Amino acid sequence: MPDSASSSSTSSSSLQPPAGAELAGRRVLVTGASGGIGAAVVERLAREGAWVAIHHGRDVDGARALLERIGGAGALVQADLSRPGAAGALWQAALAAAGGRLHALVNNAGVRGTVTVDDTPEAWQAAWQRDFQINFFAAADLSREAIVHFRAHGGGRLVHMASRAAQRGYAADALPYGCSKAALINLSKSIARSFGGQGIESVAIAPGWVETDMVRDYIATHGAAAVLQDIPIGATAAPAEVAELVAFVLRPGQRSLNGATLDVNGGSHIR
Repeated sequence: MPDSASSSSTSSSSLQPPAGAELAGRRVLVTGASGGIGAAVVERLAREGAWVAIHHGRDVDGARALLERIGGAGALVQADLSRPGAAGALWQAALAAAGGRLHALVNNAGVRGTVTVDDTPEAWQAAWQRDFQINFFAAADLSREAIVHFRAHGGGRLVHMASRAAQRGYAADALPYGCSKAALINLSKSIARSFGGQGIESVAIAPGWVETDMVRDYIATHGAAAVLQDIPIGATAAPAEVAELVAFVLRPGQRSLNGATLDVNGGSHIR
């Protein structure tokens, strides 16, 4: 079970709107945005004034409903990020929809495969390839596109949705997930150090358990204690909490967060 289930469906529409439109005029691509954390991020960014390119893989209905919820302040872009090469086409589609300028990229799309050392070598390799393709390689390809674009247009910002799993190791049946998210954190730090002087900032966010449909299903099967016993505050994070943090990171005044990895885990892992 992923610590940060970014592909599940949940809505943050019950939140009160923020005081101001801090992201007015900003155009942002959010991947894996049709549900769960991604949908909450889109809603929050739109309420703070951003225009959002909403990426979806297969859930076009969820993406359309999300675009309606934000009053049409964005566009839908589709791509199967499990396919090598799809990320570049996704960036170009989002850029075209945005009128030729994007100010930020949120690498949120992610999967968590299940495989153990007792499975066949073929199953083992397939799980590693899929998790790394979606969680890391696609994010790296999109980051490259974003960096090239940002360098030519006065800067920009990247946010990478990692996981608590990347910080402390992960379950034996999902080693590829934790390792791919750890690679994503390193990518974020490397971008921050390499391109921060060119007006390009990069930040990683590492959620623990987040209240999504996927996590609720896990609790229904294994019981609440399986999730909550390790969290000092005794509660999972709401997708809206993570979304609020993403919006904060993207505010123009937060340049000094460059290189940071921000934990959202209720105290279940403290560095």
